[in-house]
Amino acid sequence: MDGAQARLSETHAYVLAVVPPKLHLRASRTRGETVIQAVGESHFTLLELVPAAGTRTHSQERVAIQKTNTGKIEYVKRRLVYEDLTPESLAELPLVVEIIVTKHESRFVQFFNEAQPLTTRMHSLQLLPGVGQTLMWAILEERKKEPFKSFDDISARTKLQNPKKAVTARIITELGEETRRWLFIRPPPRNEEQPDR
Repeated sequence: MDGAQARLSETHAYVLAVVPPKLHLRASRTRGETVIQAVGESHFTLLELVPAAGTRTHSQERVAIQKTNTGKIEYVKRRLVYEDLTPESLAELPLVVEIIVTKHESRFVQFFNEAQPLTTRMHSLQLLPGVGQTLMWAILEERKKEPFKSFDDISARTKLQNPKKAVTARIITELGEETRRWLFIRPPPRNEEQPDR
C-alpha cells in the first residue's frame, strides 16, 4: 500500500446496521453471512464488515477495524457506495455522522479557520448548506480577527446558526455522491471493486 493510500485507511468505524443473512423462501434456509454496514471515523468511508464469531454489535457503536485487531470485527469485506446501504443504515447515517462531527469538533472548526477559495468565484465555505456570499465574507472577516475555537464560537460571531448541522448535512451530501467536490470524505470509488478500506 502506498503512502497516500495508507493515510486514507480507517482504523475505527461506527456501526450503522447489522444485516443478517438473506432468507430464501425456496430453500427455506439462509444464504450468505451476517455483515455490518458502517462508516469510517476518519474519512467517512462506507464499509461492509464481517463480525467476529460470537460477538454482538449495535448501531452507533464504535468498533476497531485494523487488520491486527482482535476485537468485534473479523475483517473489512469491502467498501460500499451510498446505494448499497440498507434502509436501516440510511436512517442511522445522519445520527452517526453527527456523533463523529461532535467528537472531532476541533477538526471541523479548523476547516472554518483554514478553508480556501476553490475558484475565483467560489469559496469552499460556500459548499456548506446555508453559507452564501454574505455569510462567507462574514466568516472570513471574523477568522482574520481571531481563529474560531468551537462551533459555539462560530455561531456567536457569525450568522451561521448551527455549524455542526451544516457540516453534517454537507457530509451526507458527499456520501450520497451528489457532488463533484469533496470537503470532508474520502471520494467514492469510480467503477472499481475495492476491498481496501
